[in-house]
Amino acid sequence: MDDPSPTLPTFVLWRTAGCGLCDETRHLLRLLLAERAAAGLVAPAVVERDLTDHPAVERELFELIPVLELGDRRLKLAVRLEPIRAFLAEQLDGAGPRP
Repeated sequence: MDDPSPTLPTFVLWRTAGCGLCDETRHLLRLLLAERAAAGLVAPAVVERDLTDHPAVERELFELIPVLELGDRRLKLAVRLEPIRAFLAEQLDGAGPRP
């Protein structure tokens, strides 16, 4: 029998060691995911990846961190609450971008 429960997506937080903005984004992301879980919405796991461990990604994203990624979609310079919230809603709930 097939498992009817969908697999939760995994968000990637691209960061580097010592990045204060990355630390702030991690905190905002934890708050937003807890908020989503409390509302009964999908709240995926977050995997943190250090850019320095991935040279090709480091060349592409170094000046744009912190970056949130889900599949082939990225939110660059993810440092403000509302854009992160909108990205989560768009990627997880199919909500279109807010005006």
